Amino acid sequence: MNPSSSNPASPYGTLPPASAPATRRPVSLPRLREMHQSGEKIVMLTAYDATFSAVADAAGVETILVGDSLGMVCQGLSSTVGVTLETMRYHTECVVRGLHRVQGTAWVIGDLPFGSYHESREQALRSAAVLMQAGAHMVKLEGGGWTAEVVRFLVDRGIPVCAHLGLTPQTVHALGGYRVQGRGDEAGTLLKRHAHELEDAGAAMMVLEMVPARLSAELTGELTRCATIGIGAGKGTAGQVLVMHDMLGINLGKNPKFVRNFMEDAGNVRDAMRAYVRAVKEGSFPVDDVHGW
Repeated sequence: MNPSSSNPASPYGTLPPASAPATRRPVSLPRLREMHQSGEKIVMLTAYDATFSAVADAAGVETILVGDSLGMVCQGLSSTVGVTLETMRYHTECVVRGLHRVQGTAWVIGDLPFGSYHESREQALRSAAVLMQAGAHMVKLEGGGWTAEVVRFLVDRGIPVCAHLGLTPQTVHALGGYRVQGRGDEAGTLLKRHAHELEDAGAAMMVLEMVPARLSAELTGELTRCATIGIGAGKGTAGQVLVMHDMLGINLGKNPKFVRNFMEDAGNVRDAMRAYVRAVKEGSFPVDDVHGW
């Protein structure tokens, strides 16, 4: 099915033709910083191919994460650990092509997969270069502590970095499963320390996953140069991200409690994505008390 068709029954929604003039400025790092400083919520969504990246961009999604979550939602793996750098390169290229087809404006973040940055800073640079050459504007890596040195090394070489703390899926086995992180004074203090270290190292954005809402809100207020992006971390972050398959209600498993199925009241995918964008911008999604934190 052609996603650019004017057929109103299209499940994707109508997209502008490739020759249509761009109506929005391309999202840039200065623009994201401007949004962060002004308090405007940043909307992030995962996408893994050309069609859905174009739909997300047309719906107003500002940042598209080519997440290693594709291992679970596209490849059928049980975790993200089996995703390779070559797979991430391929899907990043696909997402970027979709944006080029419709003169898209979204900021693209490529996930550095498990094992692609753990050996050395130089390995991280080589891996990041693969994703940047594929069209990513920024790379994301997981974890705190030792990663601050890696982040500084990449940022010093002109590569924007998004950090990721809380539930870090690449280390899910060490964490004992998909569970809330940062509960209790000691765990919360450690998470905060890692966050400040990553900001000091130059991380411009930071995903906080499955972190208590109060802790994520406090941390968001403390970080002045690094925009926090929550997923299962309450509404107090600078922005929100969801896995696209989750927010469309088409994943292979059970949706986490913090996810809302935006397709339930939408006529097509783009309308569902637009509803997600509006809900994040106006603050009606997410809700802080979904876990009773």
